Amino acid sequence: MAYDDKTALIVVDMQNDFADPSGSLYVQGGETAIGYINEQIATASAAGATLAYSQDWHPETTPHFAKDGGVWPVHCVGGTGGADFHPELDVRDGAVFIKKGSGGEDGYSAFGMRDPVTGEHSRTGLGASLPGIERIVIIGLALDYCVKETALDGIGDGYEVVVLADGTRAVNLAPGDGARAAADMVAAGVSVL
Repeated sequence: MAYDDKTALIVVDMQNDFADPSGSLYVQGGETAIGYINEQIATASAAGATLAYSQDWHPETTPHFAKDGGVWPVHCVGGTGGADFHPELDVRDGAVFIKKGSGGEDGYSAFGMRDPVTGEHSRTGLGASLPGIERIVIIGLALDYCVKETALDGIGDGYEVVVLADGTRAVNLAPGDGARAAADMVAAGVSVL
């Protein structure tokens, strides 16, 4: 991947609850993407690209969680070890850091959130943190949820969007979700490499 100062590398939700086999919402093989992700971070940083990291950062009670009427097990509760970045992830000082879902929203995209009750959308501030950026490259977890939604929002915001398949893994809640997500992204104009 060629990076420059018009490119942002967005590292999506490489957190313990997703990337560690003992995490509450472990994405199969999530930890195996870390070496590739760290290589991309080093390459992007050396080329002067903007680095951005997103984190799910939920309250203890939210309609996002199955115990409160949602779909997902409790995960990435703000301030807990599960919400921390995986310890092997290269987290760089001076990067843009986005915490999503802290008000109980469904925070799939690094660019925006949706209230699970009202459906109201709100922005995370990521877009405002990327002045002069023309292209975004996305890696992280999970392909069929947060990576996909970040990529689709990026297209909607007018960026050229690339998803690096070696740097992501899918939840596959239903068999084939990852492949369907990749197809949906390509149909929307995302380059999945």
